[in-house]
Amino acid sequence: MSRIDTTKKLEELSWLGYQRKDGRLGIRNRVLVIYTVKCAEFVAQKIVERANHLDVELIGFPGCTDNQYAVNMLISMIRHPNIGAVLAIGLGCEYIQPEWLADIATKEGKLSHWMFIQQEGGTRSTIEKGLAWVEWARKQLQDTPRAEMHLRDLVIGAECGGSDYTSGLAGNAVVGRFYDKLVDLGGTAIFEEIVEAIGLRDMLVSRGVSEEVRQQLAYTYDKMLDYCKSVRQYSISPGNFAGGLTTIEEKSMGALVKSGSRPIQGVTKVAVPPTRPGLWLLDSTPDSYWMQFGITNPNDNEGLMDLISCGAHIVFLVTGRGSVVGSAVSPCIKITGNHATFERMSEDMEFDASPILAGVKSRDGMAEELARHVVDIAAGELSKSEAMGHKEFYIPYKYQDKNIPPKVCEQ
Repeated sequence: MSRIDTTKKLEELSWLGYQRKDGRLGIRNRVLVIYTVKCAEFVAQKIVERANHLDVELIGFPGCTDNQYAVNMLISMIRHPNIGAVLAIGLGCEYIQPEWLADIATKEGKLSHWMFIQQEGGTRSTIEKGLAWVEWARKQLQDTPRAEMHLRDLVIGAECGGSDYTSGLAGNAVVGRFYDKLVDLGGTAIFEEIVEAIGLRDMLVSRGVSEEVRQQLAYTYDKMLDYCKSVRQYSISPGNFAGGLTTIEEKSMGALVKSGSRPIQGVTKVAVPPTRPGLWLLDSTPDSYWMQFGITNPNDNEGLMDLISCGAHIVFLVTGRGSVVGSAVSPCIKITGNHATFERMSEDMEFDASPILAGVKSRDGMAEELARHVVDIAAGELSKSEAMGHKEFYIPYKYQDKNIPPKVCEQ
């Protein structure tokens, strides 16, 4: 049952969000427990398990050595408007120091605390102290200021996973029409998976809002193609073939549909929020300085986390064949254009776009329904992945320069 008045126009819909110090508004008010090395994962995980609350979540990075990409990802999650408090836990000898992360959270106006397991007396002691702090933080967050939000205040990210023939015809098509509506209302839409734009260079580049953006799009496409050739990865799988897709170009056409039809405002990089509203392309491909250090989109959760790192309040996962994953920090809405998949996986699949294929509903009508469902989730209704406890995350070693193209050192 929708919490929102169904008689109102999309631009009139509103709900209460959580006010952050930087002026942004969140749709969740969560405590984020972060481990800074694999050795601290068990302790952090046990704290979250024992807290046993939907608003206490876990993310972390397993590596012991430095990786700027991973550091940027962790910082972006701390700064995310859906996060109200941060507990950072390390072993005590790794490169990424939990104290750094806690200091950043404090500067962002968020509750924070950090712990070294070596200093706290080991596993049991750290879990008990960490759990006590999490419970204290949850109580404090009840006093977080609230402010009215509208669709124009949202940042929405979208990617595909487990695509079949219905993805481009229905699932992605609905997301594309929704993106047009969101952008027209003043909101921000981010699409990614440039590796699924092979063969569509001219189509992609022509949508840039300016010559500068068109150059960014051309560079990003060319870099992606070089990357795919170097690692011999072209983002099409046996599951795609089994689902009725025949070529990477066919898959690409269906994937690009989710971007809608509005001009592309620019290219952003992982952990770099868009600088203004509108439609944006997220480039998640490793840069050429160390191109084979890190794989682009090795799994769906890496892509979802990349979108969330750019400030996405909600992420869409469009899947014709079905998926069960969710995401930490931001709710994940799983969309399918395959009615059989929706019926077979009804506990996991959230939005059925198949009426388009049946000729029962129009793309605009389904996009309107999706927009109202997004508002329900933003207003506090749990997505199916949240309700099932799916809060997966993935932060790998990777190299990316924040600049497009990367800056070249002067000789």
